[in-house]
Amino acid sequence: MDTIKYVLSEEKLPRTWYNLVADLPTPPPPPLHPGTLQPLGPDALAPLFPQAIIAQEVSAEREIEIPEPVRQVYRQWRPSPLFRARRLERVLDTPARIYYKYEGVSPSGSHKPNTAVAQAFYNQQEGVRRISTETGAGQWGSSLAFAGSLFGIEVQVFMVKVSYEQKPYRRALMQTYGATCIASPSNTTETGRRILAEHPDSPGSLGIAISEAVEVAAKDPHTKYALGSVLNHVLLHQTVIGNEALLQLELADDYPDVLVGCTGGGSNFAGLIFPFLGVQLRGGRKVRILAVEPAACPSLTRGRYAYDFGDTGRLTPLVKMHTLGADFIPPGFHAGGLRYHGMAPLVSHIKELGLMDAVAYHQTECFEAGITFARAEGILPAPEANHAVKGAIDEALRCKQEGVSRTILFNLCGHGHFDMQAYMDYFAGKLRDQPYAESALAQSLAGLPHLAR
Repeated sequence: MDTIKYVLSEEKLPRTWYNLVADLPTPPPPPLHPGTLQPLGPDALAPLFPQAIIAQEVSAEREIEIPEPVRQVYRQWRPSPLFRARRLERVLDTPARIYYKYEGVSPSGSHKPNTAVAQAFYNQQEGVRRISTETGAGQWGSSLAFAGSLFGIEVQVFMVKVSYEQKPYRRALMQTYGATCIASPSNTTETGRRILAEHPDSPGSLGIAISEAVEVAAKDPHTKYALGSVLNHVLLHQTVIGNEALLQLELADDYPDVLVGCTGGGSNFAGLIFPFLGVQLRGGRKVRILAVEPAACPSLTRGRYAYDFGDTGRLTPLVKMHTLGADFIPPGFHAGGLRYHGMAPLVSHIKELGLMDAVAYHQTECFEAGITFARAEGILPAPEANHAVKGAIDEALRCKQEGVSRTILFNLCGHGHFDMQAYMDYFAGKLRDQPYAESALAQSLAGLPHLAR
């Protein structure tokens, strides 16, 4: 049998996002003001975010309604398909049942528009003229550019320099949607100029790009800031993925034993996993949850659970998360969307509660898994998504070794059509695993805020 697709009708498009905070056994630690070290009040976020986003960021309400204008845009590609990967199962000769939720059907080719559209809508409702943001691989930047074009908002994107150079087609896509794309660190901000003065050849990092985007928003009353991962409201918007998957697995008369997602900041992972975890926390079926991260930027497996800044310039509030330190600059591996020094506070919290596991892989073994998947299923994964593919394949092979049948569901968070240079490098033998320096990690962790030491 070939791959089987489970598609919901538009009428089944979820009407609400799911907020995990409502079902947690203990609440997550609050963000802190970097000056007073006291819990941060909503008013402190007003210079950066519209009020509706701030309300979602601090909400403990289980279900939050998706505005109808957002649902209207979602209908262009949602509900996204859920596939049973029977051909991959045969290739692996595994008794496991493998499903994947495919988010590459969105206009920008990834899961990122799920929150980009929502954030652009809320900004437009408050009369915001411009949004500044950062992007790693360019999936978030192109998604916000797309959303900004729909709602009449100017978008300025600071793109991590190594990805700016590696992924020119993502940059071109942002420009096509009308956004301005700047290589970070740049000479357009104080933060960028300071970094370049110290490190003229800096490859950049998401932490640096965030600092530049936040600086622009903080200095201009007509500009707000938007983040594509990490924060609670971003993870909330992504739960449309898991809410759909719950309904689709009902069509398949199945339920996952294992959930797998790649992790950088945590948004696509949370989007799939949180609704299933919520079912478990409310007394439903227990699932094994596996986060897969890059070995070159392993915040969950090597980071410290501590209060840290979300950016290199130390302009953001302090949040408690698994972090490699705000000064950590990872090597320039191709999964640019996973090159963030910290993990989403909510994802970090459930890791501390023992509700999930994490594993780190090198990029070459992830590309190998992605190619195996592409040759079986016909979809070329993004470098980031290859990590989830690798995790799912390893889980399926474990089923084979143990002689047991389990249902595995993973999130294929985007396609790799703009990442062909990475695949070309792989086939030419030029793709190398790039380890970080242990001394650099130690130095970065030593620079954590004093209260976290």
